[in-house]
Amino acid sequence: MGNDQPLLMPTQLDKLASVDSPTIANVIELFGVRSNIAGYTDSTIKAVYPDLKPVVGYAVTCTYRTSFPVPCVDAYDSIPALIEAGDSIPMPKIVVFEDLDPQPAAAVYGEVMAMTFQKFGYVGLITNGAGRDFEQVRPLKFPCFTSSMNVSHGYCWIPETMVPVTIGGLRITAGQILHADANGIVHIPAEIVGAVAELIDPFMAAEQIVLDYLHGDTVTPKGYADAFAAMRKTTAGLVERARAMVP
Repeated sequence: MGNDQPLLMPTQLDKLASVDSPTIANVIELFGVRSNIAGYTDSTIKAVYPDLKPVVGYAVTCTYRTSFPVPCVDAYDSIPALIEAGDSIPMPKIVVFEDLDPQPAAAVYGEVMAMTFQKFGYVGLITNGAGRDFEQVRPLKFPCFTSSMNVSHGYCWIPETMVPVTIGGLRITAGQILHADANGIVHIPAEIVGAVAELIDPFMAAEQIVLDYLHGDTVTPKGYADAFAAMRKTTAGLVERARAMVP
C-alpha cells in the first residue's frame, strides 16, 4: 500500500461503515478537495444484494477478460497470485475487477470466487463486468457490485494485478479506501479519511434539524425555510471546520 494511504483504526472503519454512501459523499463535499461530481461510480454499477449493510475496505485491483481463449491461462490459476499480491493491503479488503472487454462476454465471478475471497477475509467484490450464481452467493451475505448477470464464465483470465482500474467511470488504485452500498460506490480521499469519519455525526446532526421539523405535526413554508436556514448555518460551520482539517 502506498505511503499516502492511512491505516484506519477499527473505530474509524466502524463509523464509516455505519452510514450510507450518500452521507459519506456529502461529508466529503465539506472539505472541498474535489469536484462534487467526481469520486464515485456511475449508474452502470449496482449492488447485487442491496439489502446488505454498507461495506468499507481497501481496494485490491486487477484486470479481467472473458471473451477469448488464452492458451494455458485460467483465472482460477491466477487467484492465488492475486491473493498473495493483496497481502500488501491491510484488512478489510475489497477485490476490484475491471473487465477489459467492450461488453461483458461472461461472468467475472460466481459462487466459488465469492466464497474464496470471503474466506480470505475480503469484505466485498466490485466489477464493471458480470456476475453469476445469484442465488448461490446470496446466503454468503458477501456484498457484490456488478453491471449485469451472465450464466457463463467464458474464457476467464487475469492479465494484470494491483494496477489502476476504472469501474463505472471511477479510477481506482490499489490501497484506496472505498465505501459501497445500495446507493453506489465512493472513494474516500486518503488525506481526509480520518476527518470524514470524525465529521459524520456532526453532519448528520445538521441534517436532523430539517428532518425533525418535517416529522412535526404541523409544517409551513416559513417553518421549513427557518429549519433549512438553521441547517445551512450549521453546515457552514462544518465547512470551515473541515477545510481547516485538510493537510
